[in-house]
Amino acid sequence: MYRLNGAFLGALLISIFSFAPPATSAVVAKATTHRARVRGVPTFVDSTLGDNATFDDPVVRQAAIAGLGHYNGSVVAVDPNTGRILSIVNQKLAFSSGYIPCSTIKPVIAVAALEESVITRDTMIKVAPRLYLNLVEALAHSNNAFFEELGRRMGFETVSHYARLLGLGELAGYDLAEEQPGAFPSEPPKNGGVARMSSFGEGIQITPLQLASLVSTLANGGTIYYLQYPRSEGEITNFQPRIKRKLDIESLLPDVRDGMLAAVLYGTARLSYLDDEQALGKTGTCSDSASRVGWFVSYADQVHPKIVIAVLMRGHGRVVTGSMAAQIAGRIYRRLDGENYFVGKSAPNSNLSAKTAAAH
Repeated sequence: MYRLNGAFLGALLISIFSFAPPATSAVVAKATTHRARVRGVPTFVDSTLGDNATFDDPVVRQAAIAGLGHYNGSVVAVDPNTGRILSIVNQKLAFSSGYIPCSTIKPVIAVAALEESVITRDTMIKVAPRLYLNLVEALAHSNNAFFEELGRRMGFETVSHYARLLGLGELAGYDLAEEQPGAFPSEPPKNGGVARMSSFGEGIQITPLQLASLVSTLANGGTIYYLQYPRSEGEITNFQPRIKRKLDIESLLPDVRDGMLAAVLYGTARLSYLDDEQALGKTGTCSDSASRVGWFVSYADQVHPKIVIAVLMRGHGRVVTGSMAAQIAGRIYRRLDGENYFVGKSAPNSNLSAKTAAAH
């Protein structure tokens, strides 16, 4: 056996590596591009860059910025009784073409199933060999099997009808030039059909504005307001709500609201819990072709809704989940509570003037 002493081995290694070509700028650039492609959408950014927030509600905006922190995401805050947008953090993301809604589609499916008498509050559906759930528990724990079964029972056309009725696939705002309408499929998605569409929102693209509008409708009892974003002192002073349409769904909503409350009390949204101004909400976690997606949409308080908050997160970190989005919303609510934001805000005024406009 031959042995190489240390000096000879060192000389040999130097000789070998001295012939290796130096790294060129093109090689470094290629490696950097590859790393960026692997990492994809970042988990942490400054989400306020490029925002024009001159006329946002300053208290709400600062709470939203503090709650979101350095996460790559967007926060949309809306008054559910008028449709006024109070603040949008990361306006570029909020005005994008939309993202898969994940489990935030489930309240839509619940409303449809209740209206179609496919289920009642007490209907038990088998979701595992020895496990049955009712609607409240299925919403609380965001059970996919439950809502997939509802989708199969109703079929694509029925699910589509109610989703569109509640505003999916159309502009949520009034005279918002930057807004895009998201997308809604004209046929069952190839990946999982209507079942997966009913549990994950497969094939659907929804924007934070659309999601805020949807939950505003659930909060106020069935009135879909156009979302309006005042951007001058005059628009703020002369603001008038505009009704897109009214839905006769109030009798269905207690069961959906109880499920969204259960999600906050002990389910997937428990990190958003707030003692004084209890919120109701729905989480969503899944992935699209570019990144992980985390959603949480909620409103507070449950008796007299005063604000709707929609949180979207994107990135490749495991922290990007609906549960973390719920925690962000919880921080926002706690900051607003600490600022006494909810003090003095009364119940909705039924005599509030509203200009009715045709739906987009």
